[in-house]
Formats: sequence, C-alpha cells, structure tokens
Amino acid sequence: SATASANFKPPPDQASPTFAHISAHATGRRYPFRQFGEPNAHGTADPVAPERLGLTEEELSGILVRYNQSLNLGVEDLARLIAAAEMQAASHHTRARTAGDIMSRDLVTVAPDAPLHDVAGLFVRHGFTSLPVVGRDDRYLGVIFQLHLIARVHADFRPDGRLSRADDDLRAADVMETRLPVAAPDTPIAALLPQLAASDTDAVPVLKDGRIAGIVTRTDLIAALARESLRPADP
Repeated sequence: SATASANFKPPPDQASPTFAHISAHATGRRYPFRQFGEPNAHGTADPVAPERLGLTEEELSGILVRYNQSLNLGVEDLARLIAAAEMQAASHHTRARTAGDIMSRDLVTVAPDAPLHDVAGLFVRHGFTSLPVVGRDDRYLGVIFQLHLIARVHADFRPDGRLSRADDDLRAADVMETRLPVAAPDTPIAALLPQLAASDTDAVPVLKDGRIAGIVTRTDLIAALARESLRPADP
C-alpha cells in the first residue's frame, strides 16, 4: 500500500547509493568512502601515514559497527580520525611551545630573479631541502623545494642529455611554491603538526608582518618533540 511504502526503510546495509552521493555532495565528504589500503599519493608501497596505527582493517570496521557509524564513516577516514586524535594528544606534551621557539632563523634565501643554477648551487652547498624566496626588505614570496627543482629540470632534459635552452632563462620565481601554509612566531606547535604531517612539503615558513622571520622544517619539529619526550614529567 501507499502507507506501507511511505513507512518502508531499507536495512542499513541496503542504503541507497544515490542518497549517499547526495549526502556526500551536501556535506563535502567523499563517497564512496576512502578504502583502507588505497595507493598513497607518492606511488610507493607504504600505507599512508594515518594507516600506520597498528590496527587492522577488521578492527577498524569493528569499531565503526560498534558505534553504529558504518554508514557515516569509512575505515580509512576512521584511521585518519584516530591519527588526528593521537596527534592532538601529542601536542598536549609540547608545553605551549611555539613556532618561534623552534624555527630556524639564520636563513639562506634567494631572490625571485635568481637563476636556477645559482639556486641549485645553494642546495648543494648548504644541504637544505628548501629555500625561501624573498623580495625587497625580506618580503616573503614563496619557497623553492629541492624536489620541485629536480622535477622541473628533469622534465626539461633533451634527448641528448642536456638541458633545453629554455631552462637558461628560468628563475627562482618560475619554480617556487606560493600556496604553502604559513605560520606566525606565536603559532603553537600543535598547529604545525597537521601541516607538516599531511603536507607534501617539509617546511612551513614563519612570517611576521609579511616578512620571513624563520622556517620550521619537519626536522625542527621532530627535534622539538624529541626534547619534550626526554624532559621529566611535571610533578
């Protein structure tokens, strides 16, 4: 009957995919849900960082079923949520330290019109993985990452193994990354954790009044967390 049809609700495991797609579109969440063990963005066999929890896919699925969330969350999303919670818990042990406390201050920077061979020389000389690009008065413009520079140069190799003539005209501004997350000197370390954990880049520029004040790399952050872990607990 019409009444019976109106009152009918499909079992949870038969929920309409169309409804799920509409819901995902409305909430901005991905559907189908991310699956555990999906290839990572780097094309390697390692699972993405949030999956390295020591929990199996079956255990994560069991948690979802136990809390009646199997229709609302995928196992990979749950893994990401747990990882985020662990990261937040770790931040409670940083004793309110800030980016200004751990950032590198004695920076080697490049101008936007610096030739790429000069930039490459700085990477070789100093062993850095990133170099801030600054304009006049240390005004921050972007960051060049060593891997991005290598990728750009590799893409422009000619069949004879030499660089194309176009590369002779490339400058730092042509390969710098400008869409990075940035921090202020008083940004808590807790806010840097997700930026450096999830980002494809390994450094966060620290700005003050639009000028580069320092840079926090993953190495800086790991060293800071290691120091905190060695400190005796407060009584």
